Amino acid sequence: MSTYRITRDIPLDESYDILVAGGGPAGTAAAVSAARLGAKVLLAEATGCLGGMGTSGLVSTFGPVADGKRMLVGGFMRELVESMHQRGSLGPHVTAEFLHTQLNRWVPFKPEALKRHLDEMVQDAGVDVRFFTRVIDAEAKDGRIEGAVISNVEGYRFIRAKAFVDATGDAQLSALAGADCHLILRDNDAVAPSTLCSMFTGVNWDDPAYGEDWRGIDKVKAFSKKQLQKAVDDGFFSQPDRFMPGMNKIGKHAAQLNAGHVFNLDGLDSRSLSDGMIHGRKLAVEYMEFFRKYIPGCEEIDLLTTAPLMGVRDTRRIVGEFELTIEDFEKARQFPDQVAVYNRPMDNHPKDTSEKEYQRFVKDFEGFHGLGEGDCLGIPYGILVPKGWENLWVAGRCHSSDSKVHGSIRAQSAAYMMGQASATAAVQSIRTGQPACDLDTWDLVETLRTQGAYLPQTTLTREMTRA
Repeated sequence: MSTYRITRDIPLDESYDILVAGGGPAGTAAAVSAARLGAKVLLAEATGCLGGMGTSGLVSTFGPVADGKRMLVGGFMRELVESMHQRGSLGPHVTAEFLHTQLNRWVPFKPEALKRHLDEMVQDAGVDVRFFTRVIDAEAKDGRIEGAVISNVEGYRFIRAKAFVDATGDAQLSALAGADCHLILRDNDAVAPSTLCSMFTGVNWDDPAYGEDWRGIDKVKAFSKKQLQKAVDDGFFSQPDRFMPGMNKIGKHAAQLNAGHVFNLDGLDSRSLSDGMIHGRKLAVEYMEFFRKYIPGCEEIDLLTTAPLMGVRDTRRIVGEFELTIEDFEKARQFPDQVAVYNRPMDNHPKDTSEKEYQRFVKDFEGFHGLGEGDCLGIPYGILVPKGWENLWVAGRCHSSDSKVHGSIRAQSAAYMMGQASATAAVQSIRTGQPACDLDTWDLVETLRTQGAYLPQTTLTREMTRA
């Protein structure tokens, strides 16, 4: 650990049961879940709100929550999505049927409503939240973290804890502590593109082309893709990007757009991130003009804002006790120690503007590779544990998987479930003395089930699945 000047007496408690780094979906779920189990929790978040890419990144759609027959998400995530539905905070076309039975349906939500909802959840649970606070260093030895240095407007503070959950997305705490990590390009020949999301108003969702429910919106999305190809052929865009997810309806005249790839961005390089933000803001204007010219009901749309955070899809992932691979995905593999199950196509976006790369994406995304109606992939406990570590867990997109399957389970809804699992494991470790790398997974699974997690495996084991 580097040497830091502690500027004042620590205004927080000197020690906690659990320090959670990062207040995105994974970190928020981890902090609330641990606090509900009686742990004393500090949640350090670099921005001014919780929710991560769902709020600060304006990626205002939860990944699919069902498998075409049943709802797969449980526990914290199910509680969140159902309560937001009851409050009218999801897209106006989202029905109970949409949530419980649809296959490969993204669930749009109002990002400001999500911020307030998560605020309430951490406050009700008694989590000690510190916004505008980063974990910048860690003191660790022989697979254990003793404490971490946080930085905020008050200066540097050294925080001791019994357990740590890295929900930074970039595996920042894990890397600082010395855990082995894989970087981008480890098993791929190009960087996954990033996207700067944006919000629009003035969409005429009452246009007859949109229909009365989500089925009509699907038709417009398909039409938008055709029109996008026409615009590319017309030379309308500064880059001939054929990818178009379409706008997501989040209000009467409001929409969220996840479009405009920033290619070759390195999310671990500040210069690259800075250049990408500038480029992303220019692309948002291009897409506003595209929708005005080519898409019915969008003739009078206005760009309200772009996100303050870049939507980076992949940077650094831990070397875990187990690595989930594309072979597991294609077989819809189940594990005795799985802590969540999920069904989502490999959303590995085109890495350049070539037709070949776009067709690769279409094949991967629309082909499902074994995850059809009624299928799901198990998310085993071992992908959340850095190999050999005793009191460190990760949750969210810095988990241990190969690049292909990572494109499926990095979604927000999966991250919330990973966060709950990591925190539950951390509390179990504190109470029993079991290290993260040798935890009784039978007890963990049963505890998660009591919290409402959907874990359909019929066989349980005391030891995690290992490589």
